[in-house]
Amino acid sequence: MTAVISPAPGRTTKREVAEAAMRRSWFPVARIADLDSPQRATLLGVKLVVYRNASGHVAVQSRRCPHRGGDLSIGEVLTTSIACPYHGWEFDSVAGNCSRVPSLEDQTRIPPKAGIATYPAVLKYGHVWTVLEDPITEMYDLPEWRDVELEWLAADPIDSPVGVGVTVENFRDVAHFPFVHQVSMGPSPEVVEPLLVHRDGLHTWMDRPLNAGTGEWANDGNCMMRYHCVAPGLASITYDYEKLGRRVVAGFPSPMSYDHVTIYWAVANEVGYRGESLQECLRIEEMVYLEDAPIVEDLDPREIPWDNEVHEFSVPSDKFTLNYRRCFHELMDRV
Repeated sequence: MTAVISPAPGRTTKREVAEAAMRRSWFPVARIADLDSPQRATLLGVKLVVYRNASGHVAVQSRRCPHRGGDLSIGEVLTTSIACPYHGWEFDSVAGNCSRVPSLEDQTRIPPKAGIATYPAVLKYGHVWTVLEDPITEMYDLPEWRDVELEWLAADPIDSPVGVGVTVENFRDVAHFPFVHQVSMGPSPEVVEPLLVHRDGLHTWMDRPLNAGTGEWANDGNCMMRYHCVAPGLASITYDYEKLGRRVVAGFPSPMSYDHVTIYWAVANEVGYRGESLQECLRIEEMVYLEDAPIVEDLDPREIPWDNEVHEFSVPSDKFTLNYRRCFHELMDRV
């Protein structure tokens, strides 16, 4: 039986620090392609509405109308505001203040404190990103993508009942390939070679060759893969083909709660890429995600045991994910 290690009485747990760090980190809350209608999102328990108003402004705001609790995600999007479906109260898309109460003859009598919380909105990598509190990180900006023109295609989000850390580790773990990804990747060696891993601050990189085999994952042939994680929640692979160009798959797990994420993810091809189409790249990468799902959803615990509540044992093939944990610890040190 494994002993449970508890923090000293009154001491802040690392889990609490991790949650605080994520509240100050950027996460996606909707796909840009879905903004023709208001979108629901939940980020660390905060219920949000994400929409583009008729003037083109993209807003991330509290979903609850402060009048009588109407759900703004089923409200009407107007030129510069969104209207509650219950009583028609309108809220400005930029400031969040109540700008109109239809039942009032005199609009100067709008309750002065009536308003909804409004959060930053950044459009990047096919998604709308936000942060709940004063950010302790910059919005993700990977150096390997700065000198290449990429065309992005956002995939259907995936519900996964585990935390951000566990999800990112699954994305970047290589020892599970021969046991989980026989179809998408084909046969893989069980023994993992020494991994070439480099960490700097919140970033961890690993370069590893992809040797084309029988799996659909390698239809475009051999290439060099650059794995890259950024704490807390970005995990990518940039595939560099000598004769075809570059393509990308990137996962952005967004925490609905501490141990339950929506996996937003996307693929991208360099403009002029001479391999598979964006749609085919997405199909292949989705196979990988869906092979992981039934395994990951039963992991115990559902998030990295930051407080050593269970014991874990590691081996050299865990070098990349252990460095990701160091990145996350550095993020927590910023809180």
